[in-house]
Amino acid sequence: MAKIFQVSARAGLARVIEPVARALLRRGVTPNAVTVTGTVGVLVGALGFGARGELVAGAIIVTIFALTDLLDGTMARMSGGSTKFGAFLDSSMDRVADGAVFGAVAYWLATENDRWGVAGALVCLVAGGVVSYVKARAEGLGMTANVGIAERTERLIIVGVGGILQGAGVPHALTVALWLLAAVSVFTVGQRMTHVYRQAQRIEPGVSR
Repeated sequence: MAKIFQVSARAGLARVIEPVARALLRRGVTPNAVTVTGTVGVLVGALGFGARGELVAGAIIVTIFALTDLLDGTMARMSGGSTKFGAFLDSSMDRVADGAVFGAVAYWLATENDRWGVAGALVCLVAGGVVSYVKARAEGLGMTANVGIAERTERLIIVGVGGILQGAGVPHALTVALWLLAAVSVFTVGQRMTHVYRQAQRIEPGVSR
């Protein structure tokens, strides 16, 4: 059910993003420029607003600019496929943006003396990095790891919703969102490692040693 919802949501976003991607390409904007712009926007939302406790504004800005992660990929596909440097830049900028988001959240929660929230933010930061690393390492070994219920866009949406609810006055909404995200991120790591393990078994019998 979660996978069906995820596919439907992405299909809905694609109908909005594709016309924007075409328009930007016609104006000579490159996917790499969109990647960098998106990262700068996330940094502004996270560090300029979220870290100061302006959670609603920060979450909205981060969510808007996080969607460029889908936009630059669509643009790359429409223009003939992503280059190796484009893929490298996209992955690198994603890690910078994720670090800023969860670092800002952890900083603000620390000023509020919310130890559980800080712990949740740190778990999300580490688990999110492992989710991405497992995929990258698998691809480096000639396998795939394109599975999981909490990919990057979903992770940012979850923390964004928590931030908006907290900013709107719902007590501990951000902390609850962080621990929910921590759980699904750890589960996603397990999903990806299991997926890679099964591929490795087919390629190298006896891999379980």
